[in-house]
Amino acid sequence: MPHSPGRFDLRRLAALPASMLLWTVGGLHFVWVFALIAAALSLSTGKRVFPLVHRLMRMQLALMGVRLRVEGAQLIQAARPYLFMGNHQSLFDLITLPAALPVHAVGVEAGYHFHIPLWGHLIRRWGNIPIDRHRRQTAIASLEAARSALAAGTSIVILPEGHRTRSGEMGPFKSGPFYLAQAARVDIVPFVIEGLFAYNPKGDWRLRPGPARLAFGRPIPPDTYREDSIEALKARVRNAITAIGKEVL
Repeated sequence: MPHSPGRFDLRRLAALPASMLLWTVGGLHFVWVFALIAAALSLSTGKRVFPLVHRLMRMQLALMGVRLRVEGAQLIQAARPYLFMGNHQSLFDLITLPAALPVHAVGVEAGYHFHIPLWGHLIRRWGNIPIDRHRRQTAIASLEAARSALAAGTSIVILPEGHRTRSGEMGPFKSGPFYLAQAARVDIVPFVIEGLFAYNPKGDWRLRPGPARLAFGRPIPPDTYREDSIEALKARVRNAITAIGKEVL
C-alpha cells in the first residue's frame, strides 16, 4: 500500500534505534582502532601494519552489522604491484577494501576525505594520495605520484566512478585512472562490491545490517591493453567488473 503524505513511515522509524546503536558501537570501536593504527604507523610502514589493519577493519564491519564475503583473493600475488579498480557503492567501501584486500595497497581519494576528522589523518599516514578532480594541474600531479608508487612496487586502489552511486548502478568512469594505467603498465585487477549500497546508500544515515560481497576478477595484463585507447580501456575494465559476478573463480 503506498505511503500517504503526512503519515509516519513505520519502517523508517523502526530503523532508527538499530542505526543509532550501530553508529555508536562502530564509532567507539573506530576511535580505539584509529589510535592503535596511528600508533603503529608512527613506528612502522603501512606495508608492515597492513595485517593489523586488515583484521581490525574486518572487526569494524562485523560490529556494524556487515557480513563480508571475499572472493577471488587467490588470484592476487603478494610480490607484485597491481592497480585495483572497482565500483563505488558506499562510504563503507573505504573500510571494506582494506578488510578484503589480500595485499597492502594505498588509495587515490578525493581531496576532501583528507579533511575528515580522524579518517583524514589515518589515510594520510597510510600513504593515500589526494586528488582534486576540479583542478587539472593538481590532478595530473596526483596521478604522477600514483605512477611513481606503482613503479616502486606499491599497489593502488582507484574507484574510477569518482563518486558513490546514488542509484545502486555503476556510473560513468573518469579518464584519469586509465591514463595512469597506460603510463604505469601494471596488471589491472577489477573488483565488484555488492551489498553496501543497500547497507548505507549515499544521503541516508540509516544502516541496514546484512551481507556484503567483494569479488576480485582475473588480472588484466598490460600487454592485453597496450594498444587500447582510453575509451577502449574504460570499456574493457567496466565489462570485466560487470562480468565478475558471473565468473566461476
